[in-house]
Amino acid sequence: MGEAYKLDEMPDGGAGTLEDMPKIQQVAGESAGPSNSTATTPHESRNRIPNRVTTLTDFRIPPRSRAKDKVVIITGANSLLGIGRAAAHQFSRNGARAVFVCDFASTHLDAHACEIRSLYAGVDVHARRFDAADEDAVRSVVDEAVEMYGRLDVFFANAGVATGRVFGDVSAEDFMKTLRVNALSVFLAVKYASKAMQRTSASKLQPGGSIIGTASVAGLRSNAGSTDYSASKAAVVSIAQTCAFQLGGTGVRVNAICPGLIESGMTKQTFDYARSRGTTGKLGQLNPTRRPGVADEVARVALFLGSDEASYVNGQAWAVCGGLSAGHPFVPGKLA
Repeated sequence: MGEAYKLDEMPDGGAGTLEDMPKIQQVAGESAGPSNSTATTPHESRNRIPNRVTTLTDFRIPPRSRAKDKVVIITGANSLLGIGRAAAHQFSRNGARAVFVCDFASTHLDAHACEIRSLYAGVDVHARRFDAADEDAVRSVVDEAVEMYGRLDVFFANAGVATGRVFGDVSAEDFMKTLRVNALSVFLAVKYASKAMQRTSASKLQPGGSIIGTASVAGLRSNAGSTDYSASKAAVVSIAQTCAFQLGGTGVRVNAICPGLIESGMTKQTFDYARSRGTTGKLGQLNPTRRPGVADEVARVALFLGSDEASYVNGQAWAVCGGLSAGHPFVPGKLA
C-alpha cells in the first residue's frame, strides 16, 4: 500500500548504529506468552489503552514460551521501520533459539542484531545479506540454520519491493523484477524451508514448521497498489494456498499475511509527506479502524502464525488492514 521503494533505496538514513535505532512503535500490550515470572513489565499497563501507539522500551525480557526453542529465518529485515525488524523482536522476546535477520540491503542488519542481543537473553541472532530471490542464497541460509541447530521451524518470507506507477508506465522488465522479488522469493522459501522443516533431530522430535509469506491487501482487492505489485502479492496468496495442499500431511503449514496501510520503510515517504502537509489524519481514513497500522501489529500476526498456537491454521491469507479489505471504500454522503 502507498508509495514504495526498493529495499536498497529506502530512505532509512545512512549506516545504522545501535545508538541511532528508533524504537519500535506498538499499539497492543505484551505479546509474550507464559514465563516463570508473573511480574508486570513496565510497558504492559501503559500499552493496554486501545489505539495508543507506544514504543518498545529498553529492558531485558524474561524467557517466554510462545516461540520457545524455535529457529527462525526472516527476510526483508533491514528497514528500521519494517515488519521484518518488528518480527525479529517478537520471535526473540518469545523464546526463539535463533533468529536469522536477512536482507539484500545491509545498512542496519548488524545494528538490528546487536539491539536484539541486548534486549533478549538466550537468543542467537545472525545477520545475513543476500537476495531473497536467489535460489542458491535461500538454499544456503536454510542449510546453515539446519547445520547449526539441527532444525528449522519458521521462515518468514517478508522481502518485497514496489512502485507507485500506473500500468502504462511499467515496462515488461520492471513487471518481472517485481514478481521476482515479491513472489519468487516466497516460492523459494517454501521450496527449501519445507524440506528442512520435515527433518527431525535430537532437539526436534516431530517434523513440521510454519512458512509465512508477506502478501498485501493489494493481492486481495483492486485499487490498493500498482498492477505489478498487486499481481505479485496475489501470487504470494496463491503460492501459500497451493503449497499448503501439496505439503499436506508433512506438518508444514504455509500462510500469507496481507497488510494494509502500514507505516514502514516501504511507505516512509508517504507518511513523511503527509506530516509535512499536516494531513496525517487522512492516512487510513478508508478503513473502519480509521488509522494506519504499525509494523508491530503485522509482526504479532507473524508470531502467531509461526507458533504452535496456530497449529490448525494453514493455507490462509490473513488480512491485517484495519478492515480495509472487508468492504468497498466510499466517501460518506457521496454514494451517487
